Amino acid sequence: MSSMIAADLVDLDLSAATKEAAARSLAERMVARGRVTDLDGFLADVAAREAQMPTGLDGGIGIPHCRSAHVTEPTLAFGRSAAGIDFGAPDGPADLVFLIAAPAGADDAHLTILSALARHLMDPEFTGALRAATSPAEAAALFAGEEQAEGPEAAAGPTAAEEGEAPFRIVAVTSCPTGIAHTYMAAEALEKAGEAAGVELVVETQGSAGFTRLDPAILAAADGVIFAHDVPVRDKERFAGKPTVDVGVKAGVNRPAELIAEVRDKAARGELTAPGSPADAGRPTPVENAGEPDEGYGTKLRKWLMSGVSYMVPFVAAGGLLIALGFALGGWDINKAPSVAEHFAWGQVDSWAALMFQIGGLAFGFLVPVLAGYIAYGMADRPGLVPGFVGGAIALTINAGFLGGLVAGLVAGGTVLAIQKVRIPAALRGIMPVVVIPLLSSIVVGFLMFLVIGKPIASLQNALTDWLSGLSGANAVILGVILGLMMCFDLGGPVNKVAYAFAVGGLATPNEGSLKVMAAVMAAGMVPPLAMALATTVRGRLFTKTERENGKAAWVLGASFISEGAIPFAAADPLRVIPAAMAGGAVTGALSMAFECTLRAPHGGVFVIPLIGNPLLYLLAIVAGTVVSASLVILLKSARKPVPPAVAETTTEVKVPVAA
Repeated sequence: MSSMIAADLVDLDLSAATKEAAARSLAERMVARGRVTDLDGFLADVAAREAQMPTGLDGGIGIPHCRSAHVTEPTLAFGRSAAGIDFGAPDGPADLVFLIAAPAGADDAHLTILSALARHLMDPEFTGALRAATSPAEAAALFAGEEQAEGPEAAAGPTAAEEGEAPFRIVAVTSCPTGIAHTYMAAEALEKAGEAAGVELVVETQGSAGFTRLDPAILAAADGVIFAHDVPVRDKERFAGKPTVDVGVKAGVNRPAELIAEVRDKAARGELTAPGSPADAGRPTPVENAGEPDEGYGTKLRKWLMSGVSYMVPFVAAGGLLIALGFALGGWDINKAPSVAEHFAWGQVDSWAALMFQIGGLAFGFLVPVLAGYIAYGMADRPGLVPGFVGGAIALTINAGFLGGLVAGLVAGGTVLAIQKVRIPAALRGIMPVVVIPLLSSIVVGFLMFLVIGKPIASLQNALTDWLSGLSGANAVILGVILGLMMCFDLGGPVNKVAYAFAVGGLATPNEGSLKVMAAVMAAGMVPPLAMALATTVRGRLFTKTERENGKAAWVLGASFISEGAIPFAAADPLRVIPAAMAGGAVTGALSMAFECTLRAPHGGVFVIPLIGNPLLYLLAIVAGTVVSASLVILLKSARKPVPPAVAETTTEVKVPVAA
């Protein structure tokens, strides 16, 4: 551990007021020591991890952490704050801040040591010594003294009971998105709570350092199961037929004793639940319990739909771009070319165009089944895949299109959840996930899609297609305004994704109207980062040094149709940036529709301009919206109370990674 932290990586008087400022202050120490090569890039990775889930823990601890390509070797920096910094912990601000940086390809040995550190942070004696340390060298020595490798005891079987009565046995799985902090903290908290409660508890940590599967004998002897995870549990079917508590990883850190009491209570009542096995009637399913305690069905519905869309988009991107390239190389008659499996000439451009077009068409053919299958997966886990894909395929067969896929996925997921609520004999539980649930749910979904709801949905899809085909004049412009506003409202968030999904869905059954919608959506999505880049170029004095640097990158991000490139600006000044971006997006969306621009590719930005109908007018629409947004940002920022240059230059900026 001595190689990962030194006195110059310790700040016992951390003066930062926010978690962003704290991360920057500690990261600057890493940069000075040569452990981080790009400060802003690393902080962007830290912010992305923080956006997934707050890293504050009970007991006054903040543990921002990430794996990053900008880290040269595993490093730990420690800061102690007298005022406390809010990291989102339930019990208030953190006075101990630990910034953990791991390289993107860190080896298991280093990650194991970092994971061991995460466990030690749950030890009150260790954190107490850190609070009492009087010098950076003393604090660094405490970390070095805590170094120890994790041995195989974590996977050892439960010890024999000292008394005549057999103890209650629990197996647990912990995992988090990064796998180097919360995973091991939850494990440590559960193990300590188990000792206090007099139960034998063995944890399988599915972290970045790899994981060792629990011994089958331990699983067989277990009386209950606890899943504390924020990513899917690997090989979840191993735990079938046991009383199960399924929660997020932070619950494992913050309330382990409650989880142990809950699983013991379920065992006493005879509740046997596990993935793919039915829960007893009336009990909420794991999916219904997912998320925050106050999360409503509307929020869950959005997550289920976005699950399907996120898996569908790669098929759309690959298929759409290949189809567009086929048209670009072979002309609009390329769709009439014979199968390349039978007719292909290596030296002819038309043959290569036909190859791209036909591969793209096959990729596009998966669009609706994948959408339906992964909506069902988001609702019911793996048992939802079969009926979801079957329902999506039926939607294609009956010409129900994108809407049919949405409904089929929801019906499939709901059917599986309903089946899982039925109490069945223990002898049948083993065949439920692989035989009974896929069979019954496919029959139900097929019946409903073919004979009950499929035809009305197909009629609605056809009506939507006809409406898009007939869009012209004022109606088209109004739709362009609405889509432009949505694309720029949250810059890659849920509203942006709804508009994008609407446009992509139209590509499943392309016509003149749906191609116009796709063009308007992409054009509007390019405006916010381009506008911020232009504004920082024209009036740089209105922006901080970091914002001006972000503005340089925003040129490329905007040109590539990556709306998230404007997020650092929106996070720092949302009341000025977001309205300005929306105004420019609305202008661009309206002009794109008015100019009747079309687009067959779902992504690509200016790099697919040759595939766009009316490309010069399309570029004009983008330029117009960019100028409007940039002008409004400059106007609004000029009207605010002037900020002293010294303050402006030291203001902490929020920078996040981009995602296509």
